[in-house]
Amino acid sequence: MAVVGGGSTYTPELVDGLCDHEDRMVVDDLVLLDPDEHRRQVVGGLSERILRTRGWEGTFSTTADRHAALEGADFVVVQLRIGGQAARHVDETIPVGFGCLGQETTGAGGLAKALRTVPVVLELAEETAARANPGAWFVDFTNPVGIVTQALLDEGHRAVGLCNVAIWAQRRLGHYLGVDPDGVGIEHVGLNHLTWIRSARLGGSDRDLLPELFDRVGPELELESGIPLELLRLQQALPSYYVHYYYNHDADVAEQAVPGHRSRAEVVAELEAKLLVEYGDPELVTKPDGLSYRGGAFYSLAAVRLMASLHANTGDVQVVDMRNDGAIPGLPDDAVVETTALVDAQGAHPLPQRQLPPEMLGLVQHVKAYEHLAVKAARTGSRDDVVRALLANPLVGQYPLAADLADALLAANKHHLPRFFLD
Repeated sequence: MAVVGGGSTYTPELVDGLCDHEDRMVVDDLVLLDPDEHRRQVVGGLSERILRTRGWEGTFSTTADRHAALEGADFVVVQLRIGGQAARHVDETIPVGFGCLGQETTGAGGLAKALRTVPVVLELAEETAARANPGAWFVDFTNPVGIVTQALLDEGHRAVGLCNVAIWAQRRLGHYLGVDPDGVGIEHVGLNHLTWIRSARLGGSDRDLLPELFDRVGPELELESGIPLELLRLQQALPSYYVHYYYNHDADVAEQAVPGHRSRAEVVAELEAKLLVEYGDPELVTKPDGLSYRGGAFYSLAAVRLMASLHANTGDVQVVDMRNDGAIPGLPDDAVVETTALVDAQGAHPLPQRQLPPEMLGLVQHVKAYEHLAVKAARTGSRDDVVRALLANPLVGQYPLAADLADALLAANKHHLPRFFLD
């Protein structure tokens, strides 16, 4: 297994998960790929201590050599961030000055991140196809997952996208129901960071427990989703947290525009600095408690379960990002969606979903059109394609706003986007 972006502070979470699931998949050779020498040393050091303390006997290494890392891999996990938290801060602040949402995966900021990320990930996928073992899987955890996975599958790569939102929600619902969360079946449907849980059932029961949960723990679900309880009841669905950026856009922008507001990038940068200091302690042999504040809860569980199912051909149900192939009515077969799937050695096979009501389907179709245009812009390096993508994004969608915002984002990312500035 090669982990691209192995110097991420997420990595100790991932390696801990590998040890938890050795009954389903034993990794005998783990390589962390990262260009940052300090992170390779610190994060790699803690990761190996965790593995050895837990009795793992495989071969472990870190490297900045992409060729060496991908050679002979069976799984390539991608968790990189082009430009780091500094670029994320730009994504989260420039749009606010134009009266738009500042967020790293949704809206204009998400497009800027996609422009930086898609070409790099496609290069990695092409090299994986050339150097990895035949049949190797490319597992993308890099945001914006839906757009990146769309680009990968459009090019025919053997890839699956992964997000922790669904497994986190399943864990929370299990907590509120007082049951083993693995026994909670969720009807999770939509696009990455634009999903709804439309039902929650125990075992093979036909009884939907969402109405009961709205009655029992409505205020908690309102807080966690960012959606008023009245709307949860109206839709009879539990949206992911990211949906509130669409339903509550103006209030969110007003909050971000308040003087002194700190971007999430600033908060995460401080947290990561503290984590890296902790990771450098040679006596530390477990993932620190502070990692839980970094975000990405249950990432390791979702990632390892996905890879284990691909490896062991188990055919179990998981939520992943893959081609629609008729699962969600009203979307093309080649549209990348995020919903339940049977996962086996051949990949993820989406399960048929109920028709979405118009207010959900219309938004999903709108955002899917934007995502296709975002992939095109990232690949062409065309300023006009960036404008088109922003016009199609429901969180922008005006002119000349789209043109002005495109110019500002491209200028701020010039160092990372040289193809947009070729004569």
